[in-house]
Amino acid sequence: MKSIGIIANPNSGKDVRRLYSYATTISNHEKVNLMERMILGAQDLGVEKIFIMPDNSEMGSNAKSSLELNGDLKADVEILDFRIMGTYEDTIQATKEFIKRGVHCIIILGGDGTNRLVAAENSNIPIIPVSTGTNNVYPRFYEGTTVGMAAAILCEYGMQDDYIIQDKIIEVYKNGKIIDYALIDVAITNQIFVGNRAIENIKDISELIVSRSHPASIGFSSIIGVQALSTYSDDFGYRTRLHCGRKNVLAPFTAGKMTTVECKTPSKMELNQMYVSKPTQKGTIALDGERILPFESGELLGFVIRRKGPLRIDVEAALEYGLKRKFFV
Repeated sequence: MKSIGIIANPNSGKDVRRLYSYATTISNHEKVNLMERMILGAQDLGVEKIFIMPDNSEMGSNAKSSLELNGDLKADVEILDFRIMGTYEDTIQATKEFIKRGVHCIIILGGDGTNRLVAAENSNIPIIPVSTGTNNVYPRFYEGTTVGMAAAILCEYGMQDDYIIQDKIIEVYKNGKIIDYALIDVAITNQIFVGNRAIENIKDISELIVSRSHPASIGFSSIIGVQALSTYSDDFGYRTRLHCGRKNVLAPFTAGKMTTVECKTPSKMELNQMYVSKPTQKGTIALDGERILPFESGELLGFVIRRKGPLRIDVEAALEYGLKRKFFV
């Protein structure tokens, strides 16, 4: 049976950065609309079963009900049945359930953090990351219909090199032991408490490591992105130190705001090359924009960029693949 899973994070795009920037707001109502179009695009091209993560806003149920009322639902849509925690644990649980059910791909409506959680639990099922968060680099803005179409192509033709990409990750080590990883950026901060995970002040960051950098990106990676380019296909990333009296750059640290940042010229990090840092004060490590890992003064921190990340479906390339094989005729 051709099946897909959908995770829609009800909390994406609602963090504290909305209060001091001009970031795009995507409501849960719009996420429902996106899911409806994904379901329609997928079912009309042969997807038979669609599993959706439950949430307190009942987004999946609303999408299903709307399509049923309009007489447009053909596929079998099932809302997963598990206790909703209203936290990141729901994303993790849904991913585990999708793996058990053997879905062909997972569509993720969320930000960099949501995609990192799915990738941490899943290494074999291709994903389609759709941006509905804040300052996203990893997921992209897509029309829901084309996402469903790409998912259907994956179900039909399987994993093809023409449209499947294995992304880079940044492995994070503490005292020689791997403790976590990020998809896009890792920031060493002087903030002691996790609390509100989002970093509000650039002055709180002392070092930055990125797997990707581009001037079109918003957020941490833009600090390097306005100086050096590293795309998803490049076998390297970059690192830099901030507030060290070298030079000033203007970067879009938050949406709609150009921020002056004092930093060193970025140093290239080849794949599988470890960079070691030994902070002189305790703080926290932020992964993909969220401050979650504490460390003590003098602890040894290590960072390695590897091509061991999630398998991602290139939506445009998948549609082109389907076109060449007359999939839509």
